[in-house]
Amino acid sequence: MTNKFFERHVFFCTNQRPDGHEKGCCASKKSVLLRAYMKKKTKEIVTDKKIRINASGCLDHCEFGPTMVIYPDNIWYTCKSESDVDLVIDEHLINDRVVENLLIKK
Repeated sequence: MTNKFFERHVFFCTNQRPDGHEKGCCASKKSVLLRAYMKKKTKEIVTDKKIRINASGCLDHCEFGPTMVIYPDNIWYTCKSESDVDLVIDEHLINDRVVENLLIKK
């Protein structure tokens, strides 16, 4: 028997690096505010699924930041605005569709 606490788990990088670090950091790109926005909005509108929005340390994709990863899907996004976050909530978390234009591509 599987005991699922959450259907999806979002890790949103809020790591802070020193000013001038060559990789940059997500926190300097407003990730803390965007993660708080995502958490609040997800709680308000996604009532039929168990989703957890977590702050995370460095996800090691700083140059794309702010970054997030959604598990168990293993989908990586860059979200630079509230409208980007809205797309991930509406398309990925609610409608199970990948937001192609926000994907982090290697």
